[in-house]
Parts: sequence; structure tokens; C-alpha cells
Amino acid sequence: MVTDEKTLVDALRGLGCNAAVWGHAELSHRDPGFDERNFGASALVRPADTAAVAALVKFCADNNVSLVPQGGRTGLTGAATSHVGQIICDLGAMNRIEEIDPFARVAIVQAGTTLATLQNAALADGLDPGIDLAARGSCTIGGMVSTNAGGIMAFRNGTMRHRILGLEAVLPDGRIFSDLTRVLKTSAGYDLKHLFVGAEGTLGIVTRVAMRLDPVAGASATALVGINDAAAAQRLVRHFLGQTGTSLRAAEIMWRGFAVAMNKMLGFAPGQLPLDAPCLLVLELGADTVDAATTALEEGLAALWEEAGIVDGLVATSLQQARAIWRLREETELIERIHKLPPSFDVSVPGGNLDAYVCAIEAGLKSIDPSYAPYVFGHLADGNLHISINCDGPLPHDRHLAIEDVLYVGLAESGGSFSAEHGVGLDKREAYERHVDPVKRELASAIKALLDPRDLLNPGKIFSPSV
Repeated sequence: MVTDEKTLVDALRGLGCNAAVWGHAELSHRDPGFDERNFGASALVRPADTAAVAALVKFCADNNVSLVPQGGRTGLTGAATSHVGQIICDLGAMNRIEEIDPFARVAIVQAGTTLATLQNAALADGLDPGIDLAARGSCTIGGMVSTNAGGIMAFRNGTMRHRILGLEAVLPDGRIFSDLTRVLKTSAGYDLKHLFVGAEGTLGIVTRVAMRLDPVAGASATALVGINDAAAAQRLVRHFLGQTGTSLRAAEIMWRGFAVAMNKMLGFAPGQLPLDAPCLLVLELGADTVDAATTALEEGLAALWEEAGIVDGLVATSLQQARAIWRLREETELIERIHKLPPSFDVSVPGGNLDAYVCAIEAGLKSIDPSYAPYVFGHLADGNLHISINCDGPLPHDRHLAIEDVLYVGLAESGGSFSAEHGVGLDKREAYERHVDPVKRELASAIKALLDPRDLLNPGKIFSPSV
């Protein structure tokens, strides 16, 4: 039995597996990522291969020590947080792309590989993993599987659940679950890989993944369009989705409060981007050439200008201008420079309900505090909205629950979700317990108890601690 931190670190270094080890004091000099609570553990182990992960997990099982898996540490719900007495399993050294098969359009990727690394490698063969996030430079494939990440292309290609063909994971007792199926069609009993998708490391540590790849358009064009509401934006999306010869790669919506705040923080010159509309829509269209994509965007917007009630619009004429448009949407961490720890939420709303939902939450939040005017933005075509409250946090518990009730009540009944792509982790655990169907929660708890009866893998995430 491990009794103190020094004994723990010495024992980990004596395992003889292919892994680096840092103690708690050494962690204090490293960047914890998006959440300062990530490096609270007594030690961090960075295995270099699956065998080393298995050896670490077996050690933890034998010594009754809890283990917290970490990828790029870009999570937003506290799913990678740790505390004294725990060990972190950092997958950062498992960062190789083992194979890209351009004919089968499949990549075999280690869990610590960043999304950007895979994107760049696949692009050499004219392919793409079919998923994109603003944190592409730091988020890892294993972490994306564990949170079932979505991103800006989910409306076309699905979430990570739809992009993976197979995976490998280390179970809580150190056994290796190996199902690196690399074909789309398989009907061979229970498809158990899906247990690990969205499980946030509570059922096993994902170590390798077989991912689908898609052909990419040769070029793209970007537009920023001012419209009156989400319904108008959806008319535009339907048009571009129905076009032949082009592919809609992104459709991102921003309500005016968010866009104006971002424009101010980015320091864009007045008039540089069209912002004087209730909603803004970022469209990215793919085609064989830039000219073809640009022409299709311009002609489509012109044809729908009156029908969709377009207020203003800009089709980027340079890469620099396109990047400025995307900065407006993607550099969302700037909101945290306006407010300290603003309460943030991540919901999925059925497409036809978007305008009514935003109107309802704006009124509901003002009934809590007249100063509340939420920043709202998100992925239009799949109904995923991100909402930040314009105040400093953390809030008193009762106030936070009142805000959650405004945002979450009725979502599940309408077919939506209180958590779209950020997961549950630690911070949304209470919302999970309050807003998820009780039978669903009972089944999930039973699976957790079956695979991890001592609650050693990422304890306290999704489920309340068992002890």
C-alpha cells in the first residue's frame, strides 16, 4: 500500500515501464491547461505506449489509488481535474499517427495525437478527419473520443461517435480492450467501443483509435452575413446544403451581443465587419477552386437576399479577411477577459426551436437579474448553442441552479440536451443528476459499477463519488 507522495513517486518510477513520472512539486511549474484544478494530483505519469498505460492502471488497481486520464487539458467541465492522493495518466507521449490508408480512408492514431496533427497529416492525401474544433492545436483524439466532441462540422459528419471505426482502451483492472476495427460494416454482437465514447475516462483509458477520413474540397470561401434571426439563417443553410458542386463546411451563428463584444476585444476597426444585425452567420463553402466557392457564395446570397431578409453581408476576398471572420467566432476565451470566470453553458436545441429558446432564456435570465444579457453563439445547423452569462463567477449555488433551470428545463422533453459537446465532468454533475432520465442514469451507474467497482478511474466525474 502506498502511504505518502514520495513513496508513491518512487514506486511509479520503479515500475520499469516506458513512462516518465513527475511529482506534485514538479507539476506546479507546468501549464495545467484550461482548468487550474487539473494538476492537483500527487503525481503525473506519461506513458509512451499502451503496455505502459496498462502497467500504470494495474499498479493503481493493486494499490487502490485513483487515476485521472488527461489529454490536451482543453476540457470545460472539470473532467480532467485531480487532487492530492490521485495519479494523472497523461497521454501526451502517445502522439503518433501509426498509419494513414488513403484508399480505405482510415487513420490509426494514438490517443495523445492532437487534432491539428491529424488534420495536417491527412491533408497530404487530400483527406480530413471530418471534425474540427477551435482548440484543434491542443485537443487530443483520445480526449475527443472521451467527450464525444462535436465541433463545427458535426451537422455534416456527426460527432466523434460517428467518426471512429474502432478503438483500444485499458480497462480499470489493467486489461486491454482491443477493437481496432477499421471497416464501416460490422455486425458482430454488441458494439462495445461506444461504451468509451463520451464516458470521460470513467470506464477505461482510450489509447488508440481507428478514424474515418473524408475527401476535402480543394478550396473554400467564407462569408459573414447579417440576418434577423436563426430561422433566416436556416434558410441560407438549407440552400447551400442543397447545392451540387459545393459543400457547406461550416454554419456558425452569433447573436449580436456576443459579436459586438468579440469585435471590441479583437480591436477590429469600425466597419471592418458587418455587425449591425440581430444575428450573424459565418458560412464556409468548399469547392474545387476558390473562385468556384466564392461565386457560389455570392450567387446564393444574392438569390436569397430578400427572401431571407439579409441585413448585410461580406464574402471574404482574401485569406486575411476570412481569418478575421473566424477570429470573431473562435477566440471565445476573450469573453473571460471581459468577465472573470463567467458561468458558461453548452446546450443542444432542436433546430426549429432556436429563436423561441433564445427569446425565452433572455427573458428568464432577466427575471433572475435585470442586468443579465447572455452571450449566445454556436453551431447553427446542429442546434448546439454556447451561452455565457455577462457576470463574474463563480456564482452562489442557488443562483447557479436558478440559471440552469432557465436554460435546461424542458430541453430533454423537446429532444435537446443540457450538454451538447463539452461533457458532464465535475461541473455539470449536478445538472446530470437533475435533468437526465433516471432510468438512463441507473443503467449508466450499473455499467460503471460493473467495469470499475472500486471507482478508481476518474472518480467523481459524471457520477457522484461512491465513497
